[in-house]
Amino acid sequence: MTILITGVAGFIGFNYAKFLLDKSKKYKIIGIDNFDNYYSVSYKKKRVSFLKKYKNFFFYKVDIKNYNNLNNIFIKNKISLVYNFAAQAGVRYSLVNPNSYIQNNILGFFNILKISKDRNVKKFFYASSSSVYGESKKFPLKENEILNPKNIYGLSKKINEEISVLDNFKGKMKIIGLRFFTVFGEWGRPDMFIIKYLYALYKKKSFYLNNFGNHYRDFTYIQDVCKILFLLKNKINLKNNIILNVCSNKPYKLTYIIDLINKFSNAETAQIKKRKMQKADILKTHGNNYLVTKITNFKNFTKVERAIKNTSDWFRLNYKKLNFAK
Repeated sequence: MTILITGVAGFIGFNYAKFLLDKSKKYKIIGIDNFDNYYSVSYKKKRVSFLKKYKNFFFYKVDIKNYNNLNNIFIKNKISLVYNFAAQAGVRYSLVNPNSYIQNNILGFFNILKISKDRNVKKFFYASSSSVYGESKKFPLKENEILNPKNIYGLSKKINEEISVLDNFKGKMKIIGLRFFTVFGEWGRPDMFIIKYLYALYKKKSFYLNNFGNHYRDFTYIQDVCKILFLLKNKINLKNNIILNVCSNKPYKLTYIIDLINKFSNAETAQIKKRKMQKADILKTHGNNYLVTKITNFKNFTKVERAIKNTSDWFRLNYKKLNFAK
């Protein structure tokens, strides 16, 4: 089976590619990425170098905005499944460079979706986000809630969901949207809370804690995400155009997560500078995962304490070898 993963140099794309490669040599994994410089390109290249150790992994440096180059990969390979994780990431960055989200998250998404349909891909999975919900006071959030994104990033993901149900894409290909909630873990993004805090901790730098640490996040461990994605892959009777929350259904306050990291890290406490809530921030995320757990029968989520320890241990062993800074 030939599987295409876009954004393979990114956090979720890399981890899922590694998960599949470890599962079986029968999978031919084609990974593409453009090495966008939103965060450390060196770090992204390290991820890809790690994957290149597997003989059944093949990498193309391709931008999904380039229709012809993308199409050529499909022509050369009989691709059965597509996982589209390529996107312009970052909520706050959407205030600085909104055009990047239009180009990458909408135009790029349209390209990969259209080519996948035209080339008879069986299943098309794509990354949406909890950001589509916007600010809410009704928890846990179900997939049928009214969407009210608070920023361009969230809006671009909402538009992806709307594009996928258009008549243009009706056919045999099944399209599955995945609303990820605050995914974290090994090889995590350096612009996100946990890796950013670990970096400040070991590098003895200041760490800015927004909203004085009063945010709550539905933290979802990357290894649990990979297991869920794999179980979804094998579901024969999966409905078309289904949207699924991928989350732990257990929100935690940021200060609690900091306490855990401090507990599991052999480092002095970082210098925390508390500040007010920032633009584009969401106070709380908390998703209902009933639907995805019902479909996959996956219920054994990793306890947050264990997941934070795993992440902290990985960071301690690797931070000197990896360039997390831009």
